[in-house]
Amino acid sequence: MSTETSSQSTPPGSDRLDRGVLMVAGVVVLGAIMSILDITVVSVALETFQREFDATSAEVAWTMTGYTLALASVIPLTGWAADRFGTKRLYLLAVILFTAGSVLCAAASSLGMLVAFRVLQGLGGGMLMPLGMTILTRAAGPERVGRVMAVLGIPMLLGPIFGPIIGGALIDSASWHWIFLINLPIGILALAYAWKVLPADEVEPSETFDWVGMVLLSPGLAAFLYGVSSIPEAKQEDGTVWTAQVVAPAVIGAVLIAAFVPWALNRANVHPLIDLRLFRSRTMSVAVIAMALFAIAFFGASLLFPLYFQQVRGEDALGAGLLLAPQGIGAMVTMPVAGILADRIGPGKIVMTGIAVITVGMAMFTQLTADTSYAFILGALFVMGLGMGGTMMPIMSAALATLEPHTIARGSTLMNIVQQVAASIGTAVFAVLLTNGILAIDATTPEGQLEGLADSFATVFVVATVMVALVLVPAFLLPRRRSATPVDPAALVGH
Repeated sequence: MSTETSSQSTPPGSDRLDRGVLMVAGVVVLGAIMSILDITVVSVALETFQREFDATSAEVAWTMTGYTLALASVIPLTGWAADRFGTKRLYLLAVILFTAGSVLCAAASSLGMLVAFRVLQGLGGGMLMPLGMTILTRAAGPERVGRVMAVLGIPMLLGPIFGPIIGGALIDSASWHWIFLINLPIGILALAYAWKVLPADEVEPSETFDWVGMVLLSPGLAAFLYGVSSIPEAKQEDGTVWTAQVVAPAVIGAVLIAAFVPWALNRANVHPLIDLRLFRSRTMSVAVIAMALFAIAFFGASLLFPLYFQQVRGEDALGAGLLLAPQGIGAMVTMPVAGILADRIGPGKIVMTGIAVITVGMAMFTQLTADTSYAFILGALFVMGLGMGGTMMPIMSAALATLEPHTIARGSTLMNIVQQVAASIGTAVFAVLLTNGILAIDATTPEGQLEGLADSFATVFVVATVMVALVLVPAFLLPRRRSATPVDPAALVGH
């Protein structure tokens, strides 16, 4: 495959990221920034969409939901497509789809058109992150995967920081169309950069495509995530989550996903869409559990921060975005160091330390009131950022460092699916918890209402703190030594 050639130019066992790897990293980071930035930019434009298209909040929410469902549907196909067509070709296609979708979104004249073009964006965006992980891991090799994962973590930090700021500024100074048009020059640059830097693909004879797996898993993930993402709306409108809109797609999706498991593990199925045999690796299994728990707790709780600033403190979207910056700054301080240490001493100690620090920061938010000092809040966000810099990407690197080159595409796809599903579950869970708290507020004065709202946020942060602390259990089982020679999962299952 294409990026394997670049790794061969680096002496085995070398710790440094050479120029070739850094050039490849630049390509991947540019694409990741484009896709992640877009998610957070659009999140601050929902009220604008309501006014522009004379729509309800539930209707404009489809601009987010449609993107998420398309992203979830295409991720399972990415591993097979990368092996079949090559990472360079597929990466270029993903950038083209995302950029074209962005331009079409800017030209949309109705909400229906906007949602349809967001789906096109999601098809491209869903491939960018797993492809980026595959390209970088193959380029650097297992002994340096912690460092390249730290590089890939940069856009994950910059997106949440600058997305709301850029989105708010563009909407205030120009129009909502520009939150999509900004992707055009970035996309053109990413295309040219990738075309020049990524080595030509060397595709081996094609594996057979798992049509049964696709019919089960892609619709299953989309249906399950649609049901889960409908939970907050159902709770607000009907007072219960047990509605047909939630239960029917969630159950259908869960059944399809459950049916995929024995199919993927069937020994006659040599090339399943998602290779669940990777779980034969203890480190991969532990890393997946750690990632799932972390994504539920952290990404679910991340929904609460901007809502607190806007609903309790009266900040606008731009102000809320600026106030979230300390979290990203804290992560940028620790992430490069964590990547180096994860390669040298193993990710276990790094992740445990990171989770402990996040738990402390999250616990500080359990003390929120309607007038908590901003110094306290920003300090807590900075502490959480310090912890995050040593958590998510080392978990990823722990999983990918165990894989052979020919299984990396499937491994990165698996990790991205887990992260996407867990983050969606976490967002729904914490939205429902917050809604329950708000509905229980019993106050007649505006001051009492505001204090009750702040108490609701504080109570939900208690749950978030406990859930983050639970990640310490699988983190304790992650490797606490430098990664050894990767294990070939195929050898473990004897095929």
